[in-house]
Amino acid sequence: MGFEKVNFFVEKEIRAFRFVMNVLACPMKDAQRYIDKHRLFCENHIVSNKSKFIKGNISLVIFKPKSKGLLPIFTTPDFAFFDKPSGLLVHPKNRKTPYSLTDEVKYHFGMNANIVHRIDKETSGLVLAARDRKTEIFFKNAFQNKKIKKGYLAIVKGKLEHNFLIDKPIKINRDYSKIKIKVFIDDAGRDAKTIIKPIYYDPVNDTTLIEALPLTGRQHQIRVHLFHVKHPILGDPIYGVDYQTASDYLDGILSENERIKKTGAKRLMLHAYWIEFHHNETKYKIYSKNTFYSSSF
Repeated sequence: MGFEKVNFFVEKEIRAFRFVMNVLACPMKDAQRYIDKHRLFCENHIVSNKSKFIKGNISLVIFKPKSKGLLPIFTTPDFAFFDKPSGLLVHPKNRKTPYSLTDEVKYHFGMNANIVHRIDKETSGLVLAARDRKTEIFFKNAFQNKKIKKGYLAIVKGKLEHNFLIDKPIKINRDYSKIKIKVFIDDAGRDAKTIIKPIYYDPVNDTTLIEALPLTGRQHQIRVHLFHVKHPILGDPIYGVDYQTASDYLDGILSENERIKKTGAKRLMLHAYWIEFHHNETKYKIYSKNTFYSSSF
């Protein structure tokens, strides 16, 4: 599952990039990218020179997708949508990652299929995958040019009654010694805007179900924006908690009971609910089929 080291024995010398092209049936640029990622070995030594002649005991680290039964919820000949559960990585973090959503995408649609955007590991909901390189480029450009709209659902602490816009720039945190957040609000950061729409207030728990519409695509944007306006998302172990709680979470030692006590839920209560775009002169608006908040407290 995930990355596996496959061994070969090559009797006749062959250039490194050509060997990778032959094994993976891929174009030269993809073969060169594999070598740049240190996935080719000759006699147990990493091959970094793409034009080097190699022979003998050759190993290639290859991604071999395996399925755990997660099926796409919507497919076309060009793209597909998956409803990602909370806790599942979109992409493998490294070669030791045993399973990610990328496994399912490539298992169902082949090695040329790729996910075209990211959501956090703990965020559940819709993820769009392109089934070929041409479609992948189209959607990545569409995201970059803000031609794709997305809507999220979240449960936040406190009472919200009116729609409002959070317009606060976001900067990446480079110093984790004092605070464990990945990004923070700062005038020197990048432009970031999020529309917040209250849906339902729960007076018993003093929480509000809201819809969040990100107009920009910064890392952790919705999370840090809601934390900034003093309505952090339930279950968030980074934004809205003390340093020690965040540190324990990042170290993997925060218990479920302690997390519920500190944050109000056992998972991040943020869900990618819908995506809207045009493709091949057709308008699509796809909704998640999951009710993310039914059993997550």
